[in-house]
Amino acid sequence: MSLTVRDLVADAQLGLAARAGARELDRPIAWVHTSELTDPAPFLEGGELLLTTGLALRPEDCAGLVERLTAVGVAGLGFGVGLSHRVIPAELVKAAESAGLPLLEVPRPTPFIAISKAVSRAVAADEYASLRRTSRAQHELAQAAGTTNGVAALVRKLATLLDAWVLLLDAGGRLLHSAPAAAGSRLPQLEPEVAKVRAKRGLAAAGFSLGDQEVSMQALGGRARGFLAVGRGGPFATTDHHVINSAASLLTLALEQVEALAIARRRLRAGFLDLMLRGEPVQDVLPDLHAELPPEPFRVVALAGARDRDELLTRLAADQPSAPAYLAEHGDTVVGLVDGGALDWLTGQPGVAVGVSEPCEVAGLAEGLRQAQQAARAAKRSGTAVHFGDLAGYGLLNLVPGTDAQAFAEALLAPLRGQDALIESLQTWLAHHGQWDPAANRLGVHRHTLRNRVRKVEELLGRGLDQPGVRAELWLALQVLDRPGE
Repeated sequence: MSLTVRDLVADAQLGLAARAGARELDRPIAWVHTSELTDPAPFLEGGELLLTTGLALRPEDCAGLVERLTAVGVAGLGFGVGLSHRVIPAELVKAAESAGLPLLEVPRPTPFIAISKAVSRAVAADEYASLRRTSRAQHELAQAAGTTNGVAALVRKLATLLDAWVLLLDAGGRLLHSAPAAAGSRLPQLEPEVAKVRAKRGLAAAGFSLGDQEVSMQALGGRARGFLAVGRGGPFATTDHHVINSAASLLTLALEQVEALAIARRRLRAGFLDLMLRGEPVQDVLPDLHAELPPEPFRVVALAGARDRDELLTRLAADQPSAPAYLAEHGDTVVGLVDGGALDWLTGQPGVAVGVSEPCEVAGLAEGLRQAQQAARAAKRSGTAVHFGDLAGYGLLNLVPGTDAQAFAEALLAPLRGQDALIESLQTWLAHHGQWDPAANRLGVHRHTLRNRVRKVEELLGRGLDQPGVRAELWLALQVLDRPGE
């Protein structure tokens, strides 16, 4: 507990008496400063007990002195009597009382050095007590971190030490642990502040109010592996912040270890997937990775195009249903082996192209992956999850990248640009398999007119339309230009 003005007044050996500001005597004293200047404010930081004999103080200066001391935030003013002034000037008492500034009368027998020593001893004792408390707290936090499920135990210990609620969030702002458990309900209120701390990058921290709660939040590690939020219905002292910082350091190390273990397991999963694709029997060792294959037959799901595969795998693991499933990386794709009843878990992921294979068994895993990857390529163009069994309905155009197909079509048909009648005639003629009469009837023109138009198309393109390959290319180009959104 910090020494207050009231504590000094209560010290009988000092003989101090409060002459003004009695309601503010519980102000803590950070230090003692002695000055006879008419304006000592520039040399003060706030929180000091200023001692003076009023050597240069005139009655008309009293109000200004109190105003300046109040503005700088001093804890109080000690006025030594019996030297420059027999008693404290009435003007000073009146100004101090009006401003709520504690004004102490220091009797002649009490030297200022005695007050300084009393405050110094109290400050030293307070710092020592703070140091001991911090040391004990650090020891208890370290012990908690070393237990089974140390991260959760550390969060609970921090909440107990500070009589506060604590939330530990992952890098994406999702809840990992909370103490007490009900504190997790505060997460929606914290999300805007988490976003601000994340935007600062690096070792960022923030203090803010959340209703009647004071909250301290900081990113864990330079890469923001997570976020620690601590709150309670009152301010945090310096010692409290030391304890929070100690917990944050331990949690950063713990999350680094968890991340390292997760990376190792991820690499092993990818390696075992490669072995299974080559037909190696590895099912018996999968439980050591806390992994399990779904019952056969299962589906292979390919998730392609993720900006951050680590973040995608973390999100998938957090959302994974209770049904057995196997997740691993394969090249630049995240692969999931999952029972058909749990497909929504993987096919509903935003920001990725999702392809789903036909049901397969471990022995046919390589073929299942090929199907899923082919479906994922089609999904990049369709914008929705694609099942391999549905690819036949997508047609040849959906197997060609949109930008490439557009460039091909425009280049091939460039000589016909602006010739709408020729383009319409060509498309109708091709749609009727080169039969003149049905195509002419469809267009409402004589078949000789259609022949002339087709001959003109051949001249402009410089290609004969009696060749099946040329007809196929032109038909494909016309379909590309007719596609919605092209």
